Amino acid sequence: MRIFSIVLLFDLKGVNLIMDIQTEKIELAKKLLDTENEYIIHAIRSVFKNFETREDWGDLPDKVAMDAEESIAQIESGLGIPHEKARETYKKWL
Repeated sequence: MRIFSIVLLFDLKGVNLIMDIQTEKIELAKKLLDTENEYIIHAIRSVFKNFETREDWGDLPDKVAMDAEESIAQIESGLGIPHEKARETYKKWL
């Protein structure tokens, strides 16, 4: 009887976990649909892009790959700083 109780409890937790994930996905989708903040939209796009292209970065640590992909997404969306402006800003350190 004890083994059955443990298995049943585990199965119920699994069902709750699935329901919680579905609820979380719905809540996130609602928030995304309601936002007008383009930075949030770009960040969400970047997260999905990171997971789609994860294997392209070879041996780089996950954090480095994620930062690089986020930077690329920012540049592609027009949030980057032109090279000349960056050189001008940081010329005392170059």
